[in-house]
Amino acid sequence: MSGARTGEIASFLAGAGWAGAARRPLTGDASFRRYERLARGGDTAILMDAPPPESVRPFLAVARLLGGAGFAVPAILAADEAAGLLLLEDFGDDTYTRLLARGESEARLYELATDLLIELRRRLPIERLSALPLFDEARTIEGLNRFIEWYWPAVEGVPAPATVGESFFAAWRAVLPLWGRVPAGLVHYDYHVDNLIMLKGRESLAAVGLLDFQDAVRGPCCFDLVSLIDDARRDVSPALGARLVERYLAAFPEQDRASFAAAYALSGAQRDTRILGNFARLLKRDGKPGYLIHVPRVWRQLEAQLRHPALAPVASWFDRHFPPHRRRTPEAA
Repeated sequence: MSGARTGEIASFLAGAGWAGAARRPLTGDASFRRYERLARGGDTAILMDAPPPESVRPFLAVARLLGGAGFAVPAILAADEAAGLLLLEDFGDDTYTRLLARGESEARLYELATDLLIELRRRLPIERLSALPLFDEARTIEGLNRFIEWYWPAVEGVPAPATVGESFFAAWRAVLPLWGRVPAGLVHYDYHVDNLIMLKGRESLAAVGLLDFQDAVRGPCCFDLVSLIDDARRDVSPALGARLVERYLAAFPEQDRASFAAAYALSGAQRDTRILGNFARLLKRDGKPGYLIHVPRVWRQLEAQLRHPALAPVASWFDRHFPPHRRRTPEAA
């Protein structure tokens, strides 16, 4: 961190009344954001440091939207939007990831997370989401392009031929209309066990805190459910996954199940393809090889989603241009 940034943070904390607080770095995510826990007497808070080109404005906008609908999001204690600095309520350490590692009931936690998605759809209808970006074709293709731009050369050693990239995007464009067959709603976009946290002293859904929601968009209602079940970081059994999908669908009996299943498969396949590109980019651009351990799992999930008949154009592309023997984990330098 530069000396200028250090001084900027010190001034921000002083203005917020936290000068001299003890500061401890927290594990970050795959972005350039940094987090610290501050301690001052018996009080704690979380510092989010999002220097440009990162921005705290999307986080603030989504926090207002979710908080206004009654969902548990960290309170904003202080903000300097131009500097990319936020002081947030400290939700503690009981993320789903840590609770599962301690032996908490997997079924209970995942059922609560599914129920929260149901409530998100009920309390935040699409007409209330105009401030969120649209998960449109351009945004979808931008995410998929990371596979061509980063994963292909990381494994093959050379860039993908232009004709291969063209056929890749054509295959995806052929299936994207499947999303139009399910309702649109708020998509957290990174809904998984690291970003869900249980809050002490609260009950039921009020106890489930939401984190890392700054990338939220308007998109297909099934996307976050896929993110929860097809988690790049841990395996969820097919039996539990099927029960969670059924739990979600039972709340919306008017939903055509065949359309939902096709949109669900598309969501999982798009997400997994993007994540493979993200992991390769984190390796090659950012020098972060730690995510490579998850690559085999993501490939298994992608292959499972591509078995849906509605995704035949994309499955055919992978069979032709990236068959199983080439689905390797990129090598760290």
